[in-house]
Amino acid sequence: MRKYFFFLLLISQMAFAQNNQLWKGYFSYNEVNDLTESPTRIIASTQKALFSKNLNINELKTTTTIDGLSGQDITSIYYSTNFNKTYIGHANGLMLIVNGSDGAIKIVPGIRDQNGITPTKKKINHFLEYENKLYISTDFGLVQFNLETQLFGDTYLLGNAGQELIVYQSAVLNNSIYAATDLGGIRSADLMNPNLNDFAQWSTFDPGSWKGIVNHNNQLVVLNSSNSVSRHNGSGFSLVLNLPQTGLDIRTFQNTLSITTNNHVYTFDQNLIQTSHIISTNIPDMVVNFNCATVIGNAIFIGTKENGVITASLSNPSTFEVLKPDGPSRNNIFSLKSTPTNKLWAVYGSYNIFYVPDYSNFGISKLSDTGWLNIPYEETLESQSLTRIALNPNDEKNVFFGSNHTGILEFQDDIAIAKYDHTTPNGPESVFLTEAPSFKSVRNNGLAFDRTGNLWFTNSLVDNAMKVRKADGSWQSFSIAESVQTTDQNYANLVIDKNSTKWFASENGLMGFNENTTPKFKKASSSDDAGNPFLNNVRTVAIDNNNRLWIGTLGGLRILPGVDRFLGEDDLETNSIIIMEDGLPQELLYEQTILDIAVDGANNKWIATGSSGAFLLSSNGQQTLYHFTRENSPLPSNSINDIEINSNTGEVFFATDAGLVSFKGTSTGASGDLSNVYVYPNPVRPEFTGTVKIAGLIDDANVKITDIEGNLVYETTSEGGTIEWDTKAFGKYRVASGVYMIFIASKDGLETKVKKVMIIR
Repeated sequence: MRKYFFFLLLISQMAFAQNNQLWKGYFSYNEVNDLTESPTRIIASTQKALFSKNLNINELKTTTTIDGLSGQDITSIYYSTNFNKTYIGHANGLMLIVNGSDGAIKIVPGIRDQNGITPTKKKINHFLEYENKLYISTDFGLVQFNLETQLFGDTYLLGNAGQELIVYQSAVLNNSIYAATDLGGIRSADLMNPNLNDFAQWSTFDPGSWKGIVNHNNQLVVLNSSNSVSRHNGSGFSLVLNLPQTGLDIRTFQNTLSITTNNHVYTFDQNLIQTSHIISTNIPDMVVNFNCATVIGNAIFIGTKENGVITASLSNPSTFEVLKPDGPSRNNIFSLKSTPTNKLWAVYGSYNIFYVPDYSNFGISKLSDTGWLNIPYEETLESQSLTRIALNPNDEKNVFFGSNHTGILEFQDDIAIAKYDHTTPNGPESVFLTEAPSFKSVRNNGLAFDRTGNLWFTNSLVDNAMKVRKADGSWQSFSIAESVQTTDQNYANLVIDKNSTKWFASENGLMGFNENTTPKFKKASSSDDAGNPFLNNVRTVAIDNNNRLWIGTLGGLRILPGVDRFLGEDDLETNSIIIMEDGLPQELLYEQTILDIAVDGANNKWIATGSSGAFLLSSNGQQTLYHFTRENSPLPSNSINDIEINSNTGEVFFATDAGLVSFKGTSTGASGDLSNVYVYPNPVRPEFTGTVKIAGLIDDANVKITDIEGNLVYETTSEGGTIEWDTKAFGKYRVASGVYMIFIASKDGLETKVKKVMIIR
């Protein structure tokens, strides 16, 4: 007989401290996957965050990556009343402990980092507290955790030969532990046995496939894969309930048993007499599906897939209240657009690497000072796969949404007023897929307004790739075939430069179009692709404050030095950026998947990548000012779909596949004059280690900084609304304590401003 001994060493650390004023979270709390409770509080978990309600004072509280959560997928939670701590389990085995008194979060990676376990089978399914220990059910077995010492104990592999078994839930009765497994039946052992890490000490209490087990009023109640609920009377099982659907959750609290399926919740008292049956279709004014449920006192709380937690009186479950914090409808946001009045639009459609749409019905969201407005699919004229947003420059309440499947949707005052597709005369065109000729897909995945109010947009997979809806409501199309022999292609975002040239990303390279030139279309190519085919698959393009094109591809970053080249050159060559790293020349962002590029008010570049988080590059790309990842920041994911900057406030929004967060950026857009110039921080105190920001500038403003005697210590020209000074004299040495004068002048010298900053060393 072989024995397996697994001792999980505790490797714990405090979560990265990010609860500060620089970051904000905008998470969705609609899909609740687990609940835990105390007599006075209900706590709910979503994929990436927690929220709780104090039932005595009606307080709603959130815990997100801003507070120190890891950003990993949450799969189970448990609150210990004895220790006033919440334990959070994740799909990769990571465990977090949230202190109830001060909210401090401790990272406990023992299961995640345990050797000898199949890496993909470390998911935490359930926590059971018994005599100051947690018994953690995982996809490989049971793990013991001491709540007093916060150290892991033994790992129990429960297969007949000591192999891994998925354990969904465990229960303790009469000092014996019972584990519900998927393939090994219910496994049991005596908790007084000191050798439980020997698989031979475990026996099969009952064969079969089991999904849940609880100790309810000193009797075992179990849920099996055949969707029946039974109790054990000491000698065998007797049926309690046959479920009409797949059983999702079984739990007990305060002598009430709760059983949940997708559309049904049943509750039973301590004698297993049914006390309620809630059917989702009977809940008025709500389309809802269930995940889990629990009862506290006389109130039932149900975690749902789309409406957070709903609650009602158990004695009269007919009127339901929705409990959830304000947030967008989903966490996986594809695209954002900020408005001049600080609103933020979000859409959720997406497509894969081959531009195949997701055919989603996720609607639209809008953030304003009053919170989130979530507009459902039913109010979008049945628009699917919405991927882009454009604001009418003459009326920001007139908003257009591009779809990768159903054309273009127009909103006015937050209401859908028109949809333009293949049925619109002279408007967007549909592609007829050969495998389904009757299936029409209208793919307008890039759109932007020009300065005169014309809406330009791309039309994928058709000859007339460039189209315009003019300000007077008329339409015009332009054929790409006459200039570029690559008509059968998909397109991503579109931007318009100072010459009215439309630059748009395509799967076959960067394309440019100007209706006033011959040829109208031109294609840019990399001069140093080095056999990297992904460099021609362009996903995003941005124009910086110096009229350079920054191009993001599936294989890296490229630059076109000036947009004017379209007007005077036939061969548009793009270049890589070479930086020095450890004394060796390296290509910047080599082979990174770049999904978006945003230019801030100081002409710095925010780069969104598919798997490496977000980068902030200096205006010329030679310096990496920030590199945010899930590991070192509140980003909930390293896959960034979109970056949007509020030019008024400098707030930088990151739309990830797991949630929306923002960073208080340092750079704002250029102002129209110098009346609102300000300096911060001011004064600069000894403990401050950052840079001094001079904001509210106009573009191309000359900025000179001198000491009080008039000696020049720094000079630069703004490339937007903000500059930064490292408090050094021309980058060589830190200036001394004192008052420093800041002289600002417009390019033509007609506008001037003088400011002061005090530096204390």
